[in-house]
Amino acid sequence: MPSAARTFVDTNILLYAHDASELIKQPIARARLDQLWASRSGTLSTQVLQEFYYAATRKLQPPLGRAEAREVIDLYSTWPVIGLDPAIILAATHLEESQQLSFWDALVLEAARLAGADRLLTEDLQHGRVIEGVLIENPFIPLTP
Repeated sequence: MPSAARTFVDTNILLYAHDASELIKQPIARARLDQLWASRSGTLSTQVLQEFYYAATRKLQPPLGRAEAREVIDLYSTWPVIGLDPAIILAATHLEESQQLSFWDALVLEAARLAGADRLLTEDLQHGRVIEGVLIENPFIPLTP
């Protein structure tokens, strides 16, 4: 049986799931994360976890407490997590250049590719674009025919 498809989750999706001020995006982010928990198909990287902690404890209104943010990181660390190393960083620099992306977005995409993800949930890149075999999906774009 082939392995299940993987979905890589970007930092902004995790943040919206915990941002009480985002009345529209929070339930969408939570629902997508719930689906990934149920299907056991979510993945992320150490970069995403680091960015989540920093932004959740400083930029959310109200910010998460540090202990609560650590609990979220601990919870998501049970997913397959891609650790960043020099090879991934170098590969991301090539992706940044060839695809004209920000370095941070290239790093997320490279981690998604290495995780075997066929989809990246993010609002930071062009919805529907496929880069290195990874489909970019913005879960906040309304589905219209």
